[in-house]
Amino acid sequence: MSTRPLPSSFDQPSESPGFLLWQVLLQWQRRQRKALLPHKLTHVQFVLLAGIAWLESPSDCVTQARLAHHAKTDPMMTSQVVRTLEGRGLVERHQHPTDTRARALRATPEGKALAADALKVVEEVDREFFSVLGSDVSQFHSLLSRLLREEG
Repeated sequence: MSTRPLPSSFDQPSESPGFLLWQVLLQWQRRQRKALLPHKLTHVQFVLLAGIAWLESPSDCVTQARLAHHAKTDPMMTSQVVRTLEGRGLVERHQHPTDTRARALRATPEGKALAADALKVVEEVDREFFSVLGSDVSQFHSLLSRLLREEG
């Protein structure tokens, strides 16, 4: 008879890569949330606002579908967050020039300025958070990228 409370393949929860990833993610999110608080942005609002600003180009429209794909976010949640950003005057939604079903997204000048300011603190949190990895940070990045590719 097993003495384990749950039928796990791990002796301890801390041996599970998924559980460790969850804990690290929560730690990182707490730091990002605190850093973004003065900017009055949640992390997902920042990611989507910065994504719009990043993807914008004079020759190509940013759609909600393209933004969701870029950020790997749920399309419905992306739509809700974009509406919130639009309500704050940070994003504009216009009729897409060629797709009647789509909306073209554009960051307002205020949205671009906020995204640029928030990017500085987000990147600083990342530098501090991942600094404990030292020279292993590039390998860590490579491993994360591999996991992301596997999800496809």
